[in-house]
Amino acid sequence: MQLYLFYIMELKKSKNSSPRIKVIQKLYNALMNPDASIEYPKSRYKKFIKDVVTGTLERSDLIEDQIKSFLVNDIDLVKTDRLLKIILFAAIFELMFKHNTPKKVIINEYLLASEHFLEKIQIGYLNAILDKISKELRKHD
Repeated sequence: MQLYLFYIMELKKSKNSSPRIKVIQKLYNALMNPDASIEYPKSRYKKFIKDVVTGTLERSDLIEDQIKSFLVNDIDLVKTDRLLKIILFAAIFELMFKHNTPKKVIINEYLLASEHFLEKIQIGYLNAILDKISKELRKHD
């Protein structure tokens, strides 16, 4: 709980410097410019950002399989907005592979970061989807 509050306080202090915003931007750029190399400028979150971006791209098929198995009636990936899909994939990657971060922190930080990219109704939808899949992927949290 204390760690969770620390994350929230840090995020409020510097909302625009959230590593999740950088993750979303890097993923979007990688999908829009598949031939371009991804650059990671010096940052205290560089390793984290690189891990999440690389991991999300490398495991996108596995992430998609998880979405299809747990959210079959909740989302149609073909019709889903590209940015919403990017945010969803990155968050699911973290839920699956970043076990040191509590699921509530992951969800909250992606919801806060999504305020820079999505409409309010999309953020509500993202919240519902992440809440549902996190209960399946992190049953022991």
